[in-house]
Amino acid sequence: MSHDHHDERPRLTPGQLAAALNPPAGRNGGDLVVETLQGLGATTVFGLPGQHALGVFDALRRSSLTYVGLRVENNAGFAADAYGRITGEVAPLLLSTGPGALTSLAALQEAAAASAPVLAVSSQVPVAGLGGGRHGYLHELRDQKASFRDVVKSVHTVRAASQIPSAIAAAWESALTAPHGPVWVEIPQDVLLAETSLPVVTAMDATPREPQARPELIAAAAGLLSRAERPAIIAGGGVVRSDASGKLLALAERLDAPVVTTFGGKGAFPWEHPLSLQSWLEDRWTTDFLESADVLLVVGSGLGELSSNYHTFRPRGRLIQIEADAGKLESNHPALGIHADARGALADLLDTVGRRPDPTAPERVRAVLDAVRDRIAAQELTLEQRLVASVREALPDTSPSFWDMTILAYWAWSAFGARRPNTMHSAQGAGGLGYGFPAALGAAVADRTRPVLAVSGDGGAMYSIAELATARQYDLPVTWLIVDDGGYGILREYMTDAFGATAAGVTELTRPDFVALAESFGVPAVRTTPEKLADDLAKALAEPGPSVVVLPALLRMFEPTHL
Repeated sequence: MSHDHHDERPRLTPGQLAAALNPPAGRNGGDLVVETLQGLGATTVFGLPGQHALGVFDALRRSSLTYVGLRVENNAGFAADAYGRITGEVAPLLLSTGPGALTSLAALQEAAAASAPVLAVSSQVPVAGLGGGRHGYLHELRDQKASFRDVVKSVHTVRAASQIPSAIAAAWESALTAPHGPVWVEIPQDVLLAETSLPVVTAMDATPREPQARPELIAAAAGLLSRAERPAIIAGGGVVRSDASGKLLALAERLDAPVVTTFGGKGAFPWEHPLSLQSWLEDRWTTDFLESADVLLVVGSGLGELSSNYHTFRPRGRLIQIEADAGKLESNHPALGIHADARGALADLLDTVGRRPDPTAPERVRAVLDAVRDRIAAQELTLEQRLVASVREALPDTSPSFWDMTILAYWAWSAFGARRPNTMHSAQGAGGLGYGFPAALGAAVADRTRPVLAVSGDGGAMYSIAELATARQYDLPVTWLIVDDGGYGILREYMTDAFGATAAGVTELTRPDFVALAESFGVPAVRTTPEKLADDLAKALAEPGPSVVVLPALLRMFEPTHL
């Protein structure tokens, strides 16, 4: 039996052979970058140019890639993050050296927390400056990649043009290996600018392998679920990212198991389904119900702070945890840990688990939701509930929404019904400000056929104002709702609750006339009221191109149950 596999390799046609032997003139390292990205399937890149990175940006002219430039590197990172979340594809992010690179760090942390596949390609100082010597190059850092190693999944440094395709392919595969996440490639300025006689990059392949559930663990999990008296399911962002909501629905209905979706898993399960406990995770009624389950299946969630009602959740039954991120397996609670992608593992469970009818399940779900509703109603927060309902009424079911860290978003995590998977996103992974608007721009680039909603407070909006120029330049169908309460509203609440007052100038902000400011960018804007919000928002979403809706309102959070 022969072990010679050379005959399996793709053969070059005579035309390809001639092209390989006589590559076109006038190409440089930047061309190898864009050819590799194209060969791997990229169609769109985000970024912001800088002096060291000009070799890549010049090469874009000779490629078929669509370039979307933002005004701040961190916002470009947020846009790429959303593009990756919406498409499930790698989102290339082109950055310069030093300050340009470092400005993207907060966005890359959010991409890491939310498992968004972002491929950051940064320039570096010339090769002679690598290795920690102090040469005094502009933008020089002693070890630039060290600043990113703790944030991204993998780092890749290129030192010669021939390394470019392999480094980018390795990073691409890393970004798409479950759990998805951001990766970092850095290429010195002189490598990007140097002319190359290497052949045009073709036949790139970087196919990731999904982690498969071990069959004995699936058998054990199926046995526990089939025999359970009170099973329940927590569905996290991993269900959305692996496109497994159909499998989740089938399993929940076969087991008659109530389902809670985490804030990152919004839309993973139909909001109005009789088995849907919705997303009231910051509520003791929900926590008590989940603790009382004799078998609790956790899919695609690490049961972190927000998903565990601030670590007050103490399960009393058996826990089964399906998680693609091995670092999250049993990190908070002992479980039957199954290291696997949600979609494959749920499919395996469906092949194995028996039907388990429980006619009492919908009634128990209703009792929890009624108790939650009564608790909220007793706090007389009708304005906040009306606003969540107004946004839901105005937003088409298929339109994605992107929420900044603002009080209305904190409400939406629990109370907003995402009617489709992968349509509601927020910065709750890393929790940084400024996510909503630039992320919505990235989603609009991914799909211009449906309007996109961004929601920010006035404090968070100030992080992203520059991107009104981007929205106008590319005519992106994004409506930006800015809830203006004259400060960092949630921090105002936290400080007042903790210390009885806020320090002068800490949470109160001077802010612009947002309507006039938007109009100065050529973006139509309107000032609305709680009564008119649904109509004004629906009208703005229906118009082509970008728009801004400003709502002056002072909102309050519902009382926590974890303190």
